[in-house]
Amino acid sequence: MRRLTFLLRPSWLILAVVVAGFAYLCFTVLAPWQLGKNTRTSERNDRIANSVHADPVDITTVLSGDGKNTEWRRVTATGSYVPESTVLVRLRHLDGQPAYTVLAAFRLDDGRTLLVDRGQLAAAAGGTRPPASIAAPPAGTQHLEARVRASEGVIEKKPPTTEDGFRQVYTTDTQQEAAVLGLPLTPIPTDGLGGYLQLEPDQPGAFTPDPLPQLDAGPYLSYGLQWLAFGVMAPLGLGYFVWAEIRARRREKAEATTQSATTDDTPPTGEPTTTIATEPTASDTPATPTRKPNDPPRAEPKPTTNQARLADRYGGTRR
Repeated sequence: MRRLTFLLRPSWLILAVVVAGFAYLCFTVLAPWQLGKNTRTSERNDRIANSVHADPVDITTVLSGDGKNTEWRRVTATGSYVPESTVLVRLRHLDGQPAYTVLAAFRLDDGRTLLVDRGQLAAAAGGTRPPASIAAPPAGTQHLEARVRASEGVIEKKPPTTEDGFRQVYTTDTQQEAAVLGLPLTPIPTDGLGGYLQLEPDQPGAFTPDPLPQLDAGPYLSYGLQWLAFGVMAPLGLGYFVWAEIRARRREKAEATTQSATTDDTPPTGEPTTTIATEPTASDTPATPTRKPNDPPRAEPKPTTNQARLADRYGGTRR
């Protein structure tokens, strides 16, 4: 247990809380966010792909339905355009240039009024202002083919304005345009906000239609899987650091124990040592051999002094 007491230090506690919080966000917020976007995008692509080959249905059928899976459905509508009901949507682009989306109200034969997206119109040449004049939709009874689209919502800090003689907004939203026009627009039931009609090409009163989205699921699935991987890797990384810390502490403790044992066995440096002299014993003195009568005479030992060596060298003893 003592080896794990370092985990109670503030730095380790903060690190553990951060890792736990990050993993929690990965599994509960970040990964579901991306995976949800992938699911919605895939469902949208399926609806668009199915609508391409599906026969259009009358809009009254959609208006009386529950609104499930109605966006992008091809429909037909019979009625007439409401005069003087033009509204422009700002900050749009057409072929990479500033443009406006032109909206209008369309009254069905049964009296209900729908919001219609007539398409995009390029801004005035060399600027971002709308053209000086915009062609009004044809009068009289019209038969339209369109797609159901969900409203975009409202930007609170960008209210509708009136500039250059046109009512202008920043998003296509049925309720907002109803307030701007002062007409009781009927929202088309969709999975999101109340929807509107987006004209198909070559329809009465249509400009350049908004292009269909690319049928690509995007990177949302891979992003979601990456967040799940990060949520798994973060606790594993913390566990690795804890294991590495314990291992390092064990190694330091072993090195300290070894160094302590070596210090205890070695005498202190600079301490004098004492040598005890002992008397020689009989066993340490070489024995003198006893001479017998018949033994040959022993050779005399060689002179050892300098005077004796000189006398021996010159044939006599020098005194």
